[in-house]
Amino acid sequence: MPKDTRPTRYDVLFEPVRIGPKLAKNRFYQVPHCNGGGYRDPSAVVEMRRTKAEGGWGVIFTEQTEIHPTSEITPFIEQHLWDDRDIPALARMAEAMKSHGALAGIQLAYSGINGPNLYSREVPLAVTGGPILTFTSDPVQARTMDRADIRDLRRWFRNAFRRSQQAGFDLICLYGAHGFGILQHFLSRATNQRTDEYGGSLENRARFLREVIEDAREETKGEMAISLRLSLHEAGDLGFSNAEVRDFIEMHGDLPDIWDLAHGTWEACSGTSRFKPEAAQEDLVRGIKALTSKPVVGVGRFTSADEMVRQIRSGILDFIGAARPSIADPFLPKKIEEGRFDDIRECIGCNICVSGDMTGGISRCTQNTAFMEEWRKGWHPERMAPKGRSDSVLIIGAGPAGLEAAHILGKRGYQVTLAETGTTLGGRVARERTLPGLSAWGRVADYRTGQIAPLPNVQTYLDSRLSADDVLAMGAQHVAIATGAHWRRDAVARLHLHPIPTDAAMPVFSPDDIMAGGGPMGGRVVLYDDDHFYMGSVIAEVLVARGCRVEFVCPAVKVAEWAENTLEQATIQRRLMELDVTLHLSKAPEAVLGDAVTLACLWTGRTSTLPCDAVVMVTSRRPDDALYHAVRARNWAAAGIQSVTLIGDAAAPAPIAWATYAGRRYAEELDAPDRGDALPFRREIAELLPQDPA
Repeated sequence: MPKDTRPTRYDVLFEPVRIGPKLAKNRFYQVPHCNGGGYRDPSAVVEMRRTKAEGGWGVIFTEQTEIHPTSEITPFIEQHLWDDRDIPALARMAEAMKSHGALAGIQLAYSGINGPNLYSREVPLAVTGGPILTFTSDPVQARTMDRADIRDLRRWFRNAFRRSQQAGFDLICLYGAHGFGILQHFLSRATNQRTDEYGGSLENRARFLREVIEDAREETKGEMAISLRLSLHEAGDLGFSNAEVRDFIEMHGDLPDIWDLAHGTWEACSGTSRFKPEAAQEDLVRGIKALTSKPVVGVGRFTSADEMVRQIRSGILDFIGAARPSIADPFLPKKIEEGRFDDIRECIGCNICVSGDMTGGISRCTQNTAFMEEWRKGWHPERMAPKGRSDSVLIIGAGPAGLEAAHILGKRGYQVTLAETGTTLGGRVARERTLPGLSAWGRVADYRTGQIAPLPNVQTYLDSRLSADDVLAMGAQHVAIATGAHWRRDAVARLHLHPIPTDAAMPVFSPDDIMAGGGPMGGRVVLYDDDHFYMGSVIAEVLVARGCRVEFVCPAVKVAEWAENTLEQATIQRRLMELDVTLHLSKAPEAVLGDAVTLACLWTGRTSTLPCDAVVMVTSRRPDDALYHAVRARNWAAAGIQSVTLIGDAAAPAPIAWATYAGRRYAEELDAPDRGDALPFRREIAELLPQDPA
């Protein structure tokens, strides 16, 4: 749809807005976000940001950029701006951000009491000394900064300002949010227990921040815009509360050029869609614009253009801040600008992107399979490589992997036949979207079916169970089998590598049974979770809603421990406790009896008996690969088939993001030259400095 036919109510999103000495071309503001690349994968990060520039964002920021080795957060891989040698990589990033008219921003961070310095081995410095506050409870303490340390810190910030300007950035974001930045540590009475001129009253606690912003303007000659990122609310009696945030902004309304406001902790700010709706921070930010003449940007996992307009028209925000939505669809602004709403790839709020940062790996996105592969593999979220020498592909299974493969292959120009055994497209997504809190996950299927529907070269067939003979008779040159997986009922997972003794008199169910509407409708149910992600707790909620008394058994010391990587473990455990689910941690079943389960403590080996009426096993999944092996056992080459490939959960069960990635990879690599033993992606290797003379 041409821009001049876009509904006029969206025009407000494309108005230029001034930020100090700079002018943003529109109100789309990609706030700083991690990506798992940091200093290790600079070119991958550059191309990821360049793609957002192409997608129409008005302001684009780096991730957290550490300004000095006395404060670093290993094992997390963030940007560095420690010395002048870090400038070239960041300069390339700034150039990429500005390549389509966006303003380029850099977020500068000094982590203080959050920086364990495991790599630099420097003594951590904090506003007030104490144990390092990290995700991993590192056994390190920080030293309280004296006045000389504060002068040093101001100088380190000035160095960072100079280097940021030299690298070509337009904006500086001073990080004082999520409890991570030293600016928040000065402002908060929880972390500032000083009795000198930097402690006590709010005016005193704000002193360092005022000094740093004054230094920034002086160092950059007022040519760079200054953004201040603050938490909207810090919990606890001494935390920097929403009321005190408002007092601070009213006292210093013109201090930065723009106020960037984010919910309290990272977990609260970037909660999953299971627990946080769109625009979840509105109550905390409403009314703040009236306290300052400077623009305000806020976040809320905004995916709806109408909600964005409401935020602006209601005077809540001046800019629509986005991290995760900008990952799911880097072209979100351009699609709204052109009225292509059906083409928007909406964020599902699963936080798999966050897990890349939390695990020290490269980030990925369930919806945008090209995320962080723009440079490594040359993938693009909107453009696909042209068709290769082949013509036709048969895809069996319309789950996340099959749908993504059909989507990409269709846009590449292949003749695609998509055969689904069931009567609904989406596979596991079609089932999981019906579970409590997971409705947004249905967007994985909705987006891809919407993209496939208008493609004349993609034919979809439901209720089509194919045999090996059928596959050979279809006449396709390539066959991709994406038939998914099913949950086991025999306790086999990480702890038990073999089935445990089970009495046939005990009803034993899997998540598949529950999602299909089966399983217990009351009584006492033992749920054994050796999956450690979201499924166990979601199934527990379903059972509670059915009137069951749930005994949640888990061999870990906490429930859903991998969900720490998606920032929801604590919320999950709290939810179960609020639902009166009984937790049996560090325990696992040794045997399922006719009327009970025998549990063993993982530490002592002591056993106990837990009476129950039914058992639900949430453990591991078995690939549904029988059709693949049946086809491979036939003379498929004689039928004109050039390749038979197993993809997605049918190859190796994993989270949905792994399945969509598998579909993209299959589609991208079809007809590509055989790379042999070469790496399937590009990487960068650290520079070797000259050896010191002997």
